[in-house]
Amino acid sequence: MLKTLTVWNFALLEHVQIEFDKGLNILTGETGAGKSILIDSLGAILGQRMSSELIRTGCDWLRVEAVFTLEGQSAVREFLAQQAVTMEDDVLIITRQITRGGKNMILINGCHVTLTVLRALGVFLVDIHGQNENLALLQTGNQFALLDGSDERLIPLLEDYQQSYVRWTGHQKELAAKEDAARDYAQRIDMLRWQDKEISEAKLQDHEDEELEQEIRKLTNAEKIAGYVEASYELLDGGDKMPLGVLGALAKIKQNLEALSRFDASLDEARKMVEDASCQLQETSYEVRDYGESLAFEPQRLDQLQSRMDVIYRLRKKYGATLADVQQHHAQVKEELAAMENYDDDILALKKAIAADHQAALAAAAVLTEQRTTAAAELSHEIEQQLLALGMPNARFLLKLSPAPELTMDGAEQLSMLFSANVGEAPKPVQKVASGGELSRIALAVKTVSAARGDTASSMVFDEIDTGIGGRTAQMVAERIAQVAAYKQVLCITHLPQIACMADVHLYISKRVSGEQTSTEVRRLSPGEQVSEIARMASGVDVTAASLDNAREMLDNAKLKKAKQRGSAKE
Repeated sequence: MLKTLTVWNFALLEHVQIEFDKGLNILTGETGAGKSILIDSLGAILGQRMSSELIRTGCDWLRVEAVFTLEGQSAVREFLAQQAVTMEDDVLIITRQITRGGKNMILINGCHVTLTVLRALGVFLVDIHGQNENLALLQTGNQFALLDGSDERLIPLLEDYQQSYVRWTGHQKELAAKEDAARDYAQRIDMLRWQDKEISEAKLQDHEDEELEQEIRKLTNAEKIAGYVEASYELLDGGDKMPLGVLGALAKIKQNLEALSRFDASLDEARKMVEDASCQLQETSYEVRDYGESLAFEPQRLDQLQSRMDVIYRLRKKYGATLADVQQHHAQVKEELAAMENYDDDILALKKAIAADHQAALAAAAVLTEQRTTAAAELSHEIEQQLLALGMPNARFLLKLSPAPELTMDGAEQLSMLFSANVGEAPKPVQKVASGGELSRIALAVKTVSAARGDTASSMVFDEIDTGIGGRTAQMVAERIAQVAAYKQVLCITHLPQIACMADVHLYISKRVSGEQTSTEVRRLSPGEQVSEIARMASGVDVTAASLDNAREMLDNAKLKKAKQRGSAKE
């Protein structure tokens, strides 16, 4: 439920804060006072597009803030959780600000969100119905939503059907894609087979390139390696250039320390370390010697290795930066080849799946159609009864289901709204026979039924849907709006006293001129002020004692009717 709406610098609204309540909130005032601007500001909170041209003259920004209470609205909570918006104490605060530079800021409970998210959230919060929204009734999607929302048994049936439909159409798209690609298959298969042959013939081994590069490096630098080995071995074990090597020197040191130990044992530890070092270096000399003896420069072997690396370089240049990339590409080529070579089998399997999916979709659609037919009859009767109560005694209303040429996401049928206002006239499509006033009353009848079912937003706005009606019809419209308010919070802009007297909260909107600027003010009327406003609306500017008495009588009668309606709603 909408608790408060605060507006800064929005057209004529300089700074307005309005407290709303449950039930019927009526907004009245002179033409041009800014009632519709107030609804536009609420629309901004629900995700409607805004322009910087709406910013009040002399100001650099406009801001709209709304506070909602969300008791029992689990769908809103689930949506907010999906958007990572936190909730505390069932309170939802939405803020929207626009600057003259075009910067748009949207906050939900302090979290920044996009306009798309705000628009999606708005569907759960408020349903705005004005003169222009009547055309929404004529849209097929809205008509199916109305019907399917009227019977809780339809929702799971619709979900089952749509799942079958999505599988069926998905396989159809897959088949079409395969058939389109078939034209290029021959050329593609030739290319893939060539790649498979080229990589397969190379007989690549894991990490082979690394091992080859290491051996090529060794063979290419064999002469240098031999020199390093020979020099190292001579340093260790002696030779022509160095008669006494490191090992010979250590042996001499060891002899000296052994001789010394006969006279003083202080260097025994040093002698042991020399012995250990001598043993380790002796092992080192053996390894260096053996390595040197194994060295052999084979030009033929080097040519073979370089030729092999040329093959690998070429494959890496074509199919990947590393040998692993080449091998991965080879696996993908084989997989694609297998899929292409099994093309006929895949096409046959897809056609069988499509046939099975189609039968499943038809079966689900038949169950859905049967339940929809029952629900359409019940909903048509309820809406027709509301039209009778709205001063259309000869009205006939029918939600007609007829077979569709083919299955669609909505089902196996087409849905039409048929209407007749006169005796002897067969119901025809609403868009062809309903006048603007009739369309407004049909829309109100639909809203009344929907509100009682609880399948609409928690708050509804009626923006001057009373245009062009009066007298007894106005009274009937007033009673229907009050009936909706027994189930939902309703905000209603009206010029008719018959509707205004049904208010639970009466807000008066007026203009105030200060200097060269005009601003709009909104205030809640006291019971006495409400009587005066009803009298003004009924009789014009000159309010007389008789008009005041008439206004009091209208308000008393309205209280009785509302009490009766709300008693029925509780039942």
